[in-house]
Amino acid sequence: MSDEIEIDTDDLEHRMKGAMTSLKHEFASLRTGRASASMVEPVMVDAYGSMTPINQVGTVNVPEPRMVTVNVWDKGLVGKVEKAIRESGLGINPQTNGTIIMLPIPELNEERRRELTKVAAQYAESARVAIRNVRRDGMDQIKKAKSNGMSEDDVKFWETSVQELTDTHTALVDKALEGKQAEIMQV
Repeated sequence: MSDEIEIDTDDLEHRMKGAMTSLKHEFASLRTGRASASMVEPVMVDAYGSMTPINQVGTVNVPEPRMVTVNVWDKGLVGKVEKAIRESGLGINPQTNGTIIMLPIPELNEERRRELTKVAAQYAESARVAIRNVRRDGMDQIKKAKSNGMSEDDVKFWETSVQELTDTHTALVDKALEGKQAEIMQV
């Protein structure tokens, strides 16, 4: 019977990778000194009676390193898009020219850079917590399998396997955080 009991490490790994993907997405929305279209991804616009992602009401472009533009398709939504950007907490003051909204990216001062590195650290910690939660689920599966007759050797093998997955993904989070913090502090 003990031969038939297996722990689904593929599922655990998939969930840990999901935490990494989520972290990368959150890091992309953090503003560094450079312009990037992903900065405005979290911005939701009140369009046609529902909250709509900004990229569904206009084309987001990065024409130069310190400028993001949003070319709004419906002239009637320009004011709402501008308002959504102002209220998004990005700290950018939009400038409108017809249906094109320009977002000049200001230089970050030292204090703002430090704040952003702290935010990045919080995102990384959330990802680590998610990975540890997946690890706990894996260990629970192992405990259940042990009570169903899994051998001690198999229990040790699976626990080691789950722990290695956890360590690998935690290291990836740390590496991603280091990279992001270096990018933020770069003047």
